[in-house]
Amino acid sequence: MSIEAQKAELQEFAVKERLNIVGTFIESQTAKEPGRPIFNQMLEKIEAGLAQGILAWHPDRLARNSVDGGKIIYLLDVGKIEALKFPTFWFESTPQGKFMLNIAFGQSKYYVDNLSENVKRGLRQKVRNGEQSGVAPTGYLNNRLTKKMVKDPERYLLIQNIFKNYATGKYSLKEMRTMATEQGLRSRNGKILSISNVQKILTNPFYYGAFVFNGELYQGTHDPIISKKLFDKVQDILRDKSRPQKRNQISYPFRGLLKCGECACAITSETKKGHNYYRCTKKKIPCSQKYVREESLTEQISNILQKASLPDNWKDKMITELDKEKDQNDRSDYSFVKNLKTQIKLCKSKLDNLLDAKLEESITTEEYIAKKRDILNKKIDFEEKLKDFQQKGNCWLERAKQFILDANQAQNIAFGDNNEEKAVWLKKIGSNLVLSGRKIEFNFNPPWDLIGNPASFDHKAARSAARISANNEEFTEWLTLLDRVRTYYKKKSQD
Repeated sequence: MSIEAQKAELQEFAVKERLNIVGTFIESQTAKEPGRPIFNQMLEKIEAGLAQGILAWHPDRLARNSVDGGKIIYLLDVGKIEALKFPTFWFESTPQGKFMLNIAFGQSKYYVDNLSENVKRGLRQKVRNGEQSGVAPTGYLNNRLTKKMVKDPERYLLIQNIFKNYATGKYSLKEMRTMATEQGLRSRNGKILSISNVQKILTNPFYYGAFVFNGELYQGTHDPIISKKLFDKVQDILRDKSRPQKRNQISYPFRGLLKCGECACAITSETKKGHNYYRCTKKKIPCSQKYVREESLTEQISNILQKASLPDNWKDKMITELDKEKDQNDRSDYSFVKNLKTQIKLCKSKLDNLLDAKLEESITTEEYIAKKRDILNKKIDFEEKLKDFQQKGNCWLERAKQFILDANQAQNIAFGDNNEEKAVWLKKIGSNLVLSGRKIEFNFNPPWDLIGNPASFDHKAARSAARISANNEEFTEWLTLLDRVRTYYKKKSQD
């Protein structure tokens, strides 16, 4: 019964029994656990002599745990409580009455304990079925008919945009909240999301098809809104942005980009006489490296980006050739699909063996949870790759085309004036970035080394394979490069 209904019934009962009510106490906390503050206040007043008894709807309103039940019976024994009145339960302060009251308390405790076990069993079964319990997160809805969580048609695309926009690294959580609000994203009760809500969304694995139950990661059967690859990228950005950073009025686009080639310390920045300078922090050992102006670094980075870029005419010819190959090739790659299915099956076997080890107590619960999370995430990665391949066919072709488009975009970045974008692209195409003798030294990341290190090309072999004339030098060069890109991504797709 509701609180108001109980109060009304008890007031009528008090009038009928001619009871004088000196105080009313409404406890919101469950009687399953001891330590209820309002209940304890009531007992304190009784012990102080302000009342001689308690009127309640049923004994289970007073106690559903052994501590509170024992306290009431003790106060009856010492005479602090003279009477207990219930409209639905008869009680007298006699040995028999106390015995029956103790049984009533025991029944109440058994009821909540049994209910708890039944609820837990139901929750465990839902987890086995790949279903998360409770209220669906923003972007999903609880389907009352199927008892499952389904995409919210009004919000799931907005949630997807939050992940995509934040993955660019251009926005803070506050800016993401503002952007989501402008796009019309609200909670189901119509309220604007808080910054903590946005952060909770960005860290919730439910959106890529998994969920956490009792600290353990499980794979769900619901439709994901984003890919795990996008989720992992967002987590990397969240970790980077969580590091303490000093506020600066002046923007230094290349700060944190390079390390000293002599002592491996970080390269810091400062402004003097209207110019930005970069120098070694010299925190480890004495270092002889000198400062370098930002303009010099900008010019060097632009030159590096140009080395790893493709002109428009090369881009167009290479894309055309790949489109022809896409039309001619068989889209089913049996060995690739077979390898992915084998990896998925292997992950399932590892999860089974891991569970056996946990049941045999060969490993601790903490080790089990951590290892399971790693294996399950790998399994989800393989399943996403398989799904992408089945949808796109020869995925290496799409990746090769995207690389060529990116290489063409690098040309625009190199000739542009946005130093922040230049820094982002330098990290994208290069690794082991150091500053030595005022010069940037680095290694090209694959596959950017296919363009950045043209000396590594086997032009003769590529010409022979392409069966072209050595007199058409420009045609030879771009087709040679296309052959290397094709070979790289074909091998990459099988890894």
